[in-house]
Amino acid sequence: MISRQMRAAIKQTMFISVLLLVIFVLMSVIGHQQEKPEVKPNETLPAISDQVLGYRPLVEKYAAKHDIAAHVNVLLAIMMQESAGRGKDPMQASESYCGKIGCIQDVELSIRQGVRHFASTLKAADGDMELAIQSYNFGKGFISYVQKHSGQFSEQAAIDFSKQMYERAEDQTIYTCLRKEAKQYDACYGDIYYVRSVQAYQRSLVQR
Repeated sequence: MISRQMRAAIKQTMFISVLLLVIFVLMSVIGHQQEKPEVKPNETLPAISDQVLGYRPLVEKYAAKHDIAAHVNVLLAIMMQESAGRGKDPMQASESYCGKIGCIQDVELSIRQGVRHFASTLKAADGDMELAIQSYNFGKGFISYVQKHSGQFSEQAAIDFSKQMYERAEDQTIYTCLRKEAKQYDACYGDIYYVRSVQAYQRSLVQR
């Protein structure tokens, strides 16, 4: 016969197990929702190239290795914004790999490095997805800037950082104002609306 204390212990163990299961399910749902941003009604979304879609298996492979499998669509959207999947460095990951443009000449190395770099950036950003995305374009210095000033990502923070970096550049001619708004703000370092573009591509992937 099972004692009263043992029955109580069994009930307690079952309760804890059910509670942990509920927490796991809730966390999975939240992560799933974060990966699938809401598509706005009547929004015209940009197309995703066949080249980018063709690299999904490689992106999934390395995303799993770096524990960011839930963010494959974000990585594909970044690739689309960076290169549309063209060339030998579709993630434009050379600078994070060797400190200069063009040193990567192998697609798989580009994806492996790009995923690794984004995983590192997301961790440094304490999980702030928008901050991590913008920092893929600006560099990790943007994370320190945001954490020191506002504490979280905003487009205004991106504009202010870009303007500051552009003003401090020894040779401003190496930068090209990618958008007319950037020229208006004298914010020609990187792409001030990088997050906006990446998220639009991400929504396109969600609809597929």
